[in-house]
Amino acid sequence: MGDTAESSIIPLPDPDGHRQRPPGAPQPWEKTDRAQAAMEGATGPEPPAPPVCPNCGLVGDRRVTYYGWHVLLEPDMPVPAHMVPAWHRWYLDSNGTAWNSREDEPAPGAVCRVPHRIACPGLRLEEVGLWRWLDAVRAENARRAWRKAEEEAGPGAFPDAG
Repeated sequence: MGDTAESSIIPLPDPDGHRQRPPGAPQPWEKTDRAQAAMEGATGPEPPAPPVCPNCGLVGDRRVTYYGWHVLLEPDMPVPAHMVPAWHRWYLDSNGTAWNSREDEPAPGAVCRVPHRIACPGLRLEEVGLWRWLDAVRAENARRAWRKAEEEAGPGAFPDAG
């Protein structure tokens, strides 16, 4: 054992091996996770798709949640948590996993992240107009999306000047 490259670990038979679900089979908690993701807004594009918003085309900061779904956050935008409405406060753990505080009050001085869906210029939300700073973020994202669309369109054909 010591002179060979073989592992010294002997695999033991698994008593529950015959009870495990086949790969790709739905898990019993899958519907609960999907409902939680929809309720919290963790509906970002799943890898390997790029972290691009389907409504406006802007790139966001995609983070995985503890229940395996992804949320698209506004990039490089930490915000004082008391300025963000309940259910829209996302925090990042030291391993980069995102979690939503739901309706819990933020701790004094807490900083959170904002989901892109409430700042997306491609969406009309009930919350538009309630938070002036969020309206400014939406307006800036609208300008960025417009500039990006113009860049992708290119200069086009030049007029015949004679």
